[in-house]
Amino acid sequence: MYKYRDLNLDPDTYTNSYSFNAAVTAVGSSIDLIETVIRGDLKNGFALVRPPGHHALSDRSMGFCLFGNIAIAAKSALTQPGINKVTIVDFDVHHGNGTQALVGDDPNILFISTHQYPFYPGTGSIREIGNGKAVGTIINIPLQASVGDEVFKIVHKKIVIPALERFQPDLILVSAGYDAHWDDPLANLNLSLTGYDWISRELINSAERICSGKIVFFLEGGYNLQVLSNGVANTIRGLLGMEDFEDPLGKSNYEEPDIERVIKELIKIHHL
Repeated sequence: MYKYRDLNLDPDTYTNSYSFNAAVTAVGSSIDLIETVIRGDLKNGFALVRPPGHHALSDRSMGFCLFGNIAIAAKSALTQPGINKVTIVDFDVHHGNGTQALVGDDPNILFISTHQYPFYPGTGSIREIGNGKAVGTIINIPLQASVGDEVFKIVHKKIVIPALERFQPDLILVSAGYDAHWDDPLANLNLSLTGYDWISRELINSAERICSGKIVFFLEGGYNLQVLSNGVANTIRGLLGMEDFEDPLGKSNYEEPDIERVIKELIKIHHL
């Protein structure tokens, strides 16, 4: 009888006898959720899945991720009636290299990523913009350490929301990583829970204007359990139309850097 063994796929990605079933359940439930939203049985949703997915490549698992949950769900969505274009917005602190690799040649999927750069996994430069017919459908927004709430507001107002408005997707998917928080141990961005709540509600409001509220969040990173639990709960409140949110940790005390040069370059590259 075959016996499963624990296995390290890379220094970050550990598996055991339960991992495959967990991973395929994450992908399958993600597809089920977006189909339910597309049909109109649910207005929106949050895929609370583990393992996460935005680092997984077609031939390699990495960065805690086994399969590319959100990329696979986006590809599946395009097979559904009435869904011709999908946008993926990734606000995890790490670049979604796997998502980009899986959708970067598809002109019907717009991928927008805000991430600390340079940082793990080393991808996500401003010049990575897609391949072939899909050139321009990848928008990478590399951010230096210490960027927080105010810079993220500028980024969304000047880059993310205009790109969404121009692309006019039929469905918005969000890689929701809560590890860009100032108290997360794995990175150096300085979002607060208040900032995360603002971003989530901006995306939810954009979905209302653009695609009849069809938006689904997918859980990615987050390594401070208090931040993770409050961040997810706040996003779900936003999806439910509730006004209240909780931020027991407050804002970072670090001064935010000026990223006007990056903003101007992004506007130039993507003609925004």
